[in-house]
Amino acid sequence: MEHRCVSCLSRPHFFLLTAFCCCAGAYSATVERVGANLSLVEPFGIAFDSAGNSYICEYKGERVTKLGTDGAASRFAGTGTASYGGDGGQADAAGLNDPHGVLIGPGDRMYIADTLNNRIRKVDLKTKVISTIAGTGEKGFSGDGGLATQAKFDGAFGIALTSAGDKLYVADLGNRRIRAIDLRSGMIMTVAGNGKDGIPADDAIANESPLQDPRAVAVDSTGKVYILERRGNALRVVGVNGRIRTLIKPGSVSPDLNGPKHLCVDRNDDVIIADSENHLIRKYSPRDGSFVVIAGTGKSGARLHTGNPLETQLNRPHGVIVGPTGDLYVSDSYNNRLLRMKP
Repeated sequence: MEHRCVSCLSRPHFFLLTAFCCCAGAYSATVERVGANLSLVEPFGIAFDSAGNSYICEYKGERVTKLGTDGAASRFAGTGTASYGGDGGQADAAGLNDPHGVLIGPGDRMYIADTLNNRIRKVDLKTKVISTIAGTGEKGFSGDGGLATQAKFDGAFGIALTSAGDKLYVADLGNRRIRAIDLRSGMIMTVAGNGKDGIPADDAIANESPLQDPRAVAVDSTGKVYILERRGNALRVVGVNGRIRTLIKPGSVSPDLNGPKHLCVDRNDDVIIADSENHLIRKYSPRDGSFVVIAGTGKSGARLHTGNPLETQLNRPHGVIVGPTGDLYVSDSYNNRLLRMKP
């Protein structure tokens, strides 16, 4: 199956040229809708427990929906109305406010980016009890070097876990920072961003550098931290040495990133990006710097082509995650559906 090199997208007669594209990273996959009768309201994050059940964070549905391995769907967390409350009780009775991210770590512990409540919530999947592990709920910035429960956020958007599950990264959007919570000690610190709006210099110290709009964060198997900036239309990386570099920026690819919302790292440590306003899913390979389209036509729509992700239309995709078997899941948000791409 053909793939789309970003340098080819703007050329005329594209389909005649792709056979000669020298860019690496061809992606062959089938596409299917997950849960044909599943009713979603602007899905964003996706997570999986150890039993194979799926959990879909609906940021305008104000809830997390569980999709069982038997295909049955149920509300797992959130009441469906934007609110706050419920700590210490059952997750389905708790209020969430535009949640943007959901992850499941070791021990089947769920983490939710409760964005407009300026909190990170945790749910024990066995007891279904919800609690706050970071954020006071008050909008602002404070807390570095102390307990995360005493810290302030200004919109907790993307979240990411290390492969060991011992550290949780948070894209603290309004504060223009990426923060890290040590899940063993409960302490929080800033790993990138100094709170100022700007473009970081390559190889500068990450937590002393400005950021523009850190919307999402991901971490690879070696500890590199990737930062996706929506307004900056950029992909940046913080190395294990704590220094930041820009990998993709306006003018460096064609088409430019356009309001990207989310990213993840696959099993090969390639970076998958939900390029929302371009209605595309794209893949960056740090090994050779290639950047290719792996799903979407570049125009909004709802057509599903089961045999070709490049002929499948998307409408502002807001979430990407690699599932436990290596399949790529896409939250096709404005189509209110979840897609699975099987290599």
